[in-house]
Parts: sequence; C-alpha cells; structure tokens
Amino acid sequence: MGVDLLKIKVIVADDNSLIREGMKIILSTFEEFEVLATVMDGQEAVKYCEQYTVDVALLDVRMPNMNGLEATKLIRERTSAKCLILTTFDDDTFIEDALKYGASGYLLKNNDPEKIRDAIRTVYNGHHVLQDTVLDKMRSGFSLSPRYEDGAKNAGYSFDTSPFTERELKIMALIAKGLTNREIAEKLFISEGTVANHVTSILGKTGFAHRTQIAIYYLTGEGK
Repeated sequence: MGVDLLKIKVIVADDNSLIREGMKIILSTFEEFEVLATVMDGQEAVKYCEQYTVDVALLDVRMPNMNGLEATKLIRERTSAKCLILTTFDDDTFIEDALKYGASGYLLKNNDPEKIRDAIRTVYNGHHVLQDTVLDKMRSGFSLSPRYEDGAKNAGYSFDTSPFTERELKIMALIAKGLTNREIAEKLFISEGTVANHVTSILGKTGFAHRTQIAIYYLTGEGK
C-alpha cells in the first residue's frame, strides 16, 4: 500500500479502445506509474478526476461527447490533476487552445514509450513539455507570435515583464525563436558567457529548469 502511494496516478482518455488499452499496458511496464482507469471521452475523464485523486490525465484531442481540450479546461479548473495532451494531431489551433486551457504538455502518439514516460514525469513535477515539432510551430509563429516580435515591453505580453531587464526580454525572445547562446551572442554583439549569465538569471527569476520552459513562457505566458 505504501509503495502505491508513491506512484504517479494516471488516467488515459482516448476513444480508440486499442490505443487506450495499449497505453495502459505500456505505462504499466514502468513501476513508477499506476494506471487508475481508461476512459473513452473527455466527459468521463473530467468525471473521474473529480471523483478520484489523479496526478496526470493523458488526453486525446478528438473524442466524442467532450474533446480533450474542453476536458483539459474543466479538469484544471475543478481538480488538481495535470493534463498532458497525447494525440496524432499537431494542428496550430489545437496546440494554442491546449496551452490556453492549461495543458502542461502536448505530445504526439508516435513517440517511443520512454519519451512518453519522461513527459509524464516532467508534467507530474510541475513543468511543461512540448514535442519538438510542436515547439517549432510555435517558434515559426502561429497566431500567438505577432505580439512578440521584439523584446520591448508592451501591453501585448501575456506575462508580467517587471522582473526582467530589457536585455533579458530580448534574450527570452531569441530563445523562443530557437537560437543557441552562441547565436544570441552574435545577434546582440555580446559574449556567449554574458548570454549564459542572463539565461541563468531568467531561470532563477522564473523558477524554471531549462530553456524550453523559457520559450513556452515567452510565447504563451504559461509555465509557472
């Protein structure tokens, strides 16, 4: 009983029974997970999370009765469960809505089991995770991007800019575009060491652990 309490409690919501059961089998091979239930739509996922203690809900996007995005919004509003979207769709609107509604991650189903395991761990520990291709879409600029074309403070930011210097905001913008420290240094005409110091400062002010979280926060305001 004591060991079970230490496990990450997960539910899987997908309208495809093969995927539901397959995911349950895969996750059950990892000792740190306990798959509490598999459900076939978002409505059932919300109901389950309201009735039981769930750590992470894995949600598909397109499901009958209630899709995964609507379920994410309600689960985040009504429960302490964190939501990880696990889907085949990398549509821009889905990604944007998932983050807006409070999803802690967006991952495609074609990942290997270890990547999915790591994503659940990351989400459980209070961090965000995005598929590389999803982050690339954000960087290339779907509907969130016009507000973030430069590092100047303006009303378009969806997060509090007051803790950051102008230089830090510029560096956050360049991180969000996928630039390395070396590339940022060349663009801003400063040393790579100075960039590293600024990145460390940003991580300290946000409480984040890595650059990807900075990018997500800059692009969406989410990640705290």
